[in-house]
Amino acid sequence: MNLNFRKKYAEELPKEDTPIWSCTKEGCKGWMRDNFAFESKPVCCLCLSPMVSEMRMLPLLVNSNDDLKAMKKGVQIKPGSFKAGELVAQAD
Repeated sequence: MNLNFRKKYAEELPKEDTPIWSCTKEGCKGWMRDNFAFESKPVCCLCLSPMVSEMRMLPLLVNSNDDLKAMKKGVQIKPGSFKAGELVAQAD
């Protein structure tokens, strides 16, 4: 007799070979999908180490922003460019 009535069977998501960026630092598990990276050659957001391109079987995930690498980046805020209670952005 099966007494576990709450258990639902999860539907298997379709997977495809997906280009990713993987961290090169030993022990770091950082990685990201290529189509979600903002840089052409990103650095790891966990440890700031270089990343290498790889392929991985992942569930299909659609990014509606076609090319994040070509998007205009925001204004970078430089250290020391603000005073207490005030934030002043400086463009390069």
